[in-house]
Amino acid sequence: MTKAIVVHETGGPEVLRYEEIPTPVPTAGEVLIRHAAVGMNYIDVYYRKGFYPPPSLPFIPGGEGSGIVEAVGPGVAEFKPGDRVAYATGPIGSYTDLRTFPAERLVKLPESIDFATAAAMMLKGMTARYLLHATIKINRGDRILFHAAAGGVGLIACQWAAHLGAEVIGTVGSDEKAALARQNGCTHVINYRKENFPARVKEITHGAGVRVVYDSVGLDTFEGSLDCLAPRGMLVSFGQSSGPVPLFNPLVLSAKGSLFLTRPVLGAYVATRAELLETAEDLFSAVSSGAVKIAINRRYALADAAKAHADLESRATTGSTVLIP
Repeated sequence: MTKAIVVHETGGPEVLRYEEIPTPVPTAGEVLIRHAAVGMNYIDVYYRKGFYPPPSLPFIPGGEGSGIVEAVGPGVAEFKPGDRVAYATGPIGSYTDLRTFPAERLVKLPESIDFATAAAMMLKGMTARYLLHATIKINRGDRILFHAAAGGVGLIACQWAAHLGAEVIGTVGSDEKAALARQNGCTHVINYRKENFPARVKEITHGAGVRVVYDSVGLDTFEGSLDCLAPRGMLVSFGQSSGPVPLFNPLVLSAKGSLFLTRPVLGAYVATRAELLETAEDLFSAVSSGAVKIAINRRYALADAAKAHADLESRATTGSTVLIP
């Protein structure tokens, strides 16, 4: 038997139950992983609440983890017991001590990166990578606006964007988070609770606007984000922590300067094994070189996942949070 967080019905953090389940056995093409650390992300909240439909009920949440291969199923040649591994795409189910996972969605973890760092960075870091390198390629001198700059993706992406030579404007919800954003790549920081962020962006850019807005907040920031863009700029809407974006008339995009709007997800950018390996290798290189530092600001026991979710939803967390089995 093994321990896991199981959701029997969607709802608040209280539906996350710490239970004993049968130890899984790897089938063809799978490996059995003993987790050393599990990453926690806002998408886990979406699944727990039912905003994203889970594969079934009950289910084990979580899409990110790191650990050691304990066993391999038939047909697995790339991995062997004892390998250090990490993942962030594939079937959900990481909130557990032991789990099976498709070998084709797994990557080997370099010795230079510890397990907690890997669990804290795989989903957020590969998200940052596709946002900055694939959704639109950020070049030296570009001006960008990144909402939730002190969040898990934000801290990684803002450092990475600054390393690429971008001028990064970040929004945050407190003075404490503003200081953190400045330490992690933001040239300018806007506390949206005190300032009108579209007006400040126009002031910072002398009316020109920014080339790209990265928005994982959704409802509260969507309209203002459009107003921050330069003509032919792009709004990258990749989350909805404040709620879903309302329906709108696409003519708004032409009226505001022939703008682009995209709603990407990581899975589309790592759909093939080659894309997954390239994305992971770029992330490992950025972290190993020191260009991007991973901030693990909260660690919880796996059994305390409900408390961790409550803190995440109340915006009491910054950077990355990991669960330790």
